[in-house]
This record gives sequence, structure tokens and C-alpha cells, in this order.
Amino acid sequence: MPICSAPMHTDLVSRISYFVSRMRHASRDTLHASRGFTLTELIVVVVIISLVVFLAQMNLLGLLRKNTFKGQVQDFIWTMQMAASAAAESDRRYEVIIDPTEQSYMLRQITSPELSEILDEEIVVEKYFSDNCRVVYVQFDDGEYTNDLRAKFRAGHSGWQYGGKIVLLDQDEQPYSVVVNRLNRMIELKKGDVELLVPKAKDEVPF
Repeated sequence: MPICSAPMHTDLVSRISYFVSRMRHASRDTLHASRGFTLTELIVVVVIISLVVFLAQMNLLGLLRKNTFKGQVQDFIWTMQMAASAAAESDRRYEVIIDPTEQSYMLRQITSPELSEILDEEIVVEKYFSDNCRVVYVQFDDGEYTNDLRAKFRAGHSGWQYGGKIVLLDQDEQPYSVVVNRLNRMIELKKGDVELLVPKAKDEVPF
């Protein structure tokens, strides 16, 4: 009996050692897998957070830009240019309405013969100025002037019906003029309250 028990005891110990060794390897593999999965999750979370922060910064910068004088004037000039370009490329008529009282402007496509009636489906752009960019008055090149009533610049296939200027004040109360030229359809921003060139009558032209 003693001769047989020794090999059996040794074999049992070997099997136990082998089992323990396998368990250790298994636990290590599980630990490594767990660490790898956690690291992947961490990278994904960091990327998502970075993306959200980036988008938030872009939106904030866009909002700040639009609230500055330069940003608001650029948006307004872009609206005027869009009206002229859209009218030139089609047979449709467009109108930019500037309201000094409400400190707002609107671009609409004219679809109704009743020009005073503005339909919701006609409105293309509707925006407001802020304290950093205020409308003082509007003057047309036929001499008409307004600082409280709505001023309307209409554009057709042949160009602007009237030219003029829109005088704005920045945050430092410095005047700027957005000049609408009905001859070449150009919209220009000029510093100061510039003198408007009024088209001359036929009897005033020397030739």
C-alpha cells in the first residue's frame, strides 16, 4: 500500500498545481481584457467630450460674431446682395424692408400684387439689430428720408428700383453707411455718414 500511495499523492498535487496555475492565467487574461475594455471606453468618452466642447465653442464664437457690429453688418449686406442676385437670375421680385423703429430688417419674395401685404411664405430672412449695430435713418437717392417708417428696397431683374444709404451706428456711436447703388447693384460699406450721390434729372445733364 505505501508503494502505491506515494505516486497517487504526487499526481494529485500535480493536478491541483496545474489547476491553480490555469486559474491564475485565466484571472490575468480577464484582468487584461477588463483593462483594455475600460481604456477603450475612456478613449471614446474623451473623444465625445472633446467633440461636444468643440461644437459648443464654435456656436459661442458664432454667436459672439453675430452680436458684433461687423458680424451684423456683414449679415445685412449679405441679405441685400442675396436679394439683388436672386432677382437678377430670375423673373421674381424681392424686397428688403428696414424698420428703424423695430431695429429689424426682412427679405421677402414678392408674390402678391398687393405690395403692402406680407405673407408668411414670402419671408426669406427676418433679423434684428442689437445695441452694437443700430439703424439711424435711411435715405433714398430720390431724396426721400426716413428714421421711423419702414424703408423698402425693391430688386427686380433689371436691378434696384431705388438706390440709397442705410446709416448705422456701432457700439462707439460711430456712423457707417451701407450704400446701395442702383446702377451697378453693388452694396458697399463706407465709414461715416457719407454723402449720397443723387441721379441727375435729364435737364441737368449738359449733353
